[in-house]
Amino acid sequence: MSNLPVLSTSELDMALLELKGWSIERGKLHRQFQFPSFVKAFGFMTSVALVAETMGHHPEWCNVYNQLSVDLITHDAGGITMNDIHLAHKMNELAQS
Repeated sequence: MSNLPVLSTSELDMALLELKGWSIERGKLHRQFQFPSFVKAFGFMTSVALVAETMGHHPEWCNVYNQLSVDLITHDAGGITMNDIHLAHKMNELAQS
């Protein structure tokens, strides 16, 4: 079981103000990314995979050509935690590079 608390609605609302492109869908932090090509999308996924592995926190995602759909939730905690917020910020940073 995760030691991190699930964020409250007000905490999530505050976090979303700083997370461009992210929303809450079906109880998960969600974002759609679009890249110029499949190779760029796959490269982004590879970069995120390395970060996620070091965090021990892995996204739920689906890639179709240049589109990537991402959902973040801390399953052990039963909801969205600061781990999800941190990974979302990192994903936004990586998408800009």
